[in-house]
Amino acid sequence: MAAVGFKAAGSGLWKGNGAGLQLAAAVFCQSCSSAASSGPGEGRRAGWGQQRAQHQSAGQFPPPAVPGRARRAAESSPAAAGPLSSQPSPAEGADTKSYLWARYHEMKKLVYDLLPPGVCNLLNPAAIYANNEISLRDVEIYGFDYDYTLAQYSNLLHSMIFNTARDILIEQYKYPEGLKKYDYLPGFAIRGLHYDVQKSLLMKIDAFHYVQLGTAYRGLKPVPDEEVIELYGGTQHIPLYQMSDFYGKGPSIKQFMDIFSLPEMTLLSSVIDYFINHGIEFDQVHLYKDISDAIKDVHVKGMMYKWIEKDMEKYILHGDETYAVLNRLVNLNKKLFLITNSPFSFVDKGMKHMVGKNWRDLFDMVIVQADKPTFFTDRRKPFRKLDDKGSLQWDKINKLEKGKIYKQGNLFDFLRLTGWRGSKVLYFGDHLYSDLADLMLRHGWRTGAIVPELEPEIRIINTEQYMHSLTWQQALTGLLERMQMYQDAESKQVLLEWMQERQEIRSLTKNLFNPQFGSIFRTFHNPTYFSRRLIRFSDIYMASISCLLNYDVNFTFFPRRTPLQHEAPLWMDQLCTGCMKTPFLEEMVHIR
Repeated sequence: MAAVGFKAAGSGLWKGNGAGLQLAAAVFCQSCSSAASSGPGEGRRAGWGQQRAQHQSAGQFPPPAVPGRARRAAESSPAAAGPLSSQPSPAEGADTKSYLWARYHEMKKLVYDLLPPGVCNLLNPAAIYANNEISLRDVEIYGFDYDYTLAQYSNLLHSMIFNTARDILIEQYKYPEGLKKYDYLPGFAIRGLHYDVQKSLLMKIDAFHYVQLGTAYRGLKPVPDEEVIELYGGTQHIPLYQMSDFYGKGPSIKQFMDIFSLPEMTLLSSVIDYFINHGIEFDQVHLYKDISDAIKDVHVKGMMYKWIEKDMEKYILHGDETYAVLNRLVNLNKKLFLITNSPFSFVDKGMKHMVGKNWRDLFDMVIVQADKPTFFTDRRKPFRKLDDKGSLQWDKINKLEKGKIYKQGNLFDFLRLTGWRGSKVLYFGDHLYSDLADLMLRHGWRTGAIVPELEPEIRIINTEQYMHSLTWQQALTGLLERMQMYQDAESKQVLLEWMQERQEIRSLTKNLFNPQFGSIFRTFHNPTYFSRRLIRFSDIYMASISCLLNYDVNFTFFPRRTPLQHEAPLWMDQLCTGCMKTPFLEEMVHIR
């Protein structure tokens, strides 16, 4: 099915789900490169050759191959002969060191020759990505969270939260005045990090509970890898019993999953940095609690709401797109509802700003101060009605009426009164735990995660620097894996140099996203803890709800098949480096 109504963004190229794209488009097999070397792309390939020539003069790329040379070199190389056991080795007594470096340079030339023009615009930041197959044709009811879902906020809000919580620490908790010299650092932390309260350690953990080395910070300074391993008993692994529970709140390790937690992590690191630099002893648990309470005050006491209400143009982004999404769904006869933890007066002013004074006419149900995630799990709190001024009414709620505002309540009563169950409901939220987890696992609703970080990360992935680095890293990893059979002293030294180069490339690609912690989606090679939860708790994910405007209302999202490790011979780092030969590959390319 075509992407009907798709709105051009970036280069206009759209490849659907990005899960299986890492190398599938970045590195073509020899047959694919042959097919791609003629036809409409010829002119673009010439331009690519000019770019490569410029890079060669700077010593970045190996010399270009004459037409067809890369393919012939690959086919005649030992790598193309077949699996490792059948690959020819250097003649007896030959210099294995020279042989290994020859394979290295051959591989490097092949990899760069096979990078096609335009490869750096494959992913569209405005696309929707699928973890699970879902057809919008089956969705009759659309539900939304408010903060960071219907309403997107500027980074200025994080600075205000940081500064206000810092001042609360100084004025109310009597923390040192010297903390005033610390300002919010927008590029310091990323979402999904874990904090070990007892060790004052902010760190990034992968899906297998391992700390990514080079991403552990105490205060604003990195902790050496050796110290991290020593702190955890000689391993990078964090045991399950220490990790956070279902909602990211473990006994001693907390996960920061909320977008609003970015200023909290930065304030926590700043205060610890001040105490360490000034030799001030502190109780880790009390410090964490004080900072958490100061941040909570900013929200609970309504300070944040007042700032936003006072200058909505300054803080609220993309309001026109929110209106376009909601209006389109209503015109297509979809039912809409809103469940948010924010108070009615705040939501009312924000929605009037984005959608208009009659915004409530678009929704069949509006529920405020819902107290998620308890709303989804606890049956005790009843619904209460609010009048047009936001005053609480005490009537017993026997039905949920269109255009009315309700407070608190619980999902069990919501389901009983509406009958909205199962996969005909699609709910969007930004918090994987509070918004989505229970709805998917307990109630069978469809879920959509709003991940604003997706857009800037995709723009980085689309750069030449990232694509070249990742492609060569994958090829080098495959080379290391297959050449480790050579264990003489000189060969070991060559392999060690390759390992060091691989580590340098991994650090480079990490730093492109965030110098401290890298991407929110990946460690060096594994998914992050955040990614694993994103896949587990959301059917689809996107940068903002405006991405819905790019798809027809009957569109079906298909998750891409990605390789399991036992399917590795079908994966690109082996196909395209010529180290494995898949039967009938030459015939398969014509089908494509």
